[in-house]
Amino acid sequence: MQMVLRTTSSVEAYIANREWRMARLPACPLHPQGGCSLARHGSYPRVTPPGLRVARWYCPKGHRTFSLLPDFLSARLPGLLDTIEACVEVVQSARSMEAAADLVRGPEVTLPGAIRWLRRRVQAVHGGLSVIADLVPELLAPVHQAGLLQKLRRSLPTAVLACIPAPLGFGAGGQSRDVHHQHEMGPDQPAWPRYGCAFSPAGSSCDAKCLRQCQRQQSPPSTTCSASGGRTGAFKMLWPVVTSVGSSGSGSISIALD
Repeated sequence: MQMVLRTTSSVEAYIANREWRMARLPACPLHPQGGCSLARHGSYPRVTPPGLRVARWYCPKGHRTFSLLPDFLSARLPGLLDTIEACVEVVQSARSMEAAADLVRGPEVTLPGAIRWLRRRVQAVHGGLSVIADLVPELLAPVHQAGLLQKLRRSLPTAVLACIPAPLGFGAGGQSRDVHHQHEMGPDQPAWPRYGCAFSPAGSSCDAKCLRQCQRQQSPPSTTCSASGGRTGAFKMLWPVVTSVGSSGSGSISIALD
């Protein structure tokens, strides 16, 4: 879990003075009354800026780590808030997203990858600003001032930052499209509510037409010859019973008849 570390230091001063060593977390966010044995859990480096580290704590009772990000760092994205804000400004002044992506990322990155990289940041910033416009609209009056994201990070209360999506805040951005939804660990959830009439291993309420189709699909091939009455070669074949469509595509379930 990421939280804000209030500091007035610049990036250079923070790194030079190793201010992550002086960071303090007065109480566990999960157990404010104490008793959870909250302890310092070292620090971890950020790729950019080089040499910067983030202080971290661990709650044994809640099995959760807490990181204190200085308020000039972006959350869940590499780099500084000022760097991300500069990317958004390039998009606003460029003639197209493609031109802005080519300008920001350069020729060493393919254009489709550069567009995805830039669009992810632009959408994240706009999403955060829209949440602020609903919660505290008076703070967005001077939208085009330099260093807006960092000033918002330093001025907004911790409770408000927890509701704002990254990189400005520390809240989780909502997924509006089910195609990008990733379920929790464990077996796949039943697929038939989304795909209409499909086979349910626990029994389904198929209509009459679908039931006849299921019965036709589940009828095994004849194992005797209609003329001689002898067994046919299909007696020990693999017979596909059901084709189900799930999160990993379609697959056939085969049963061997003895």
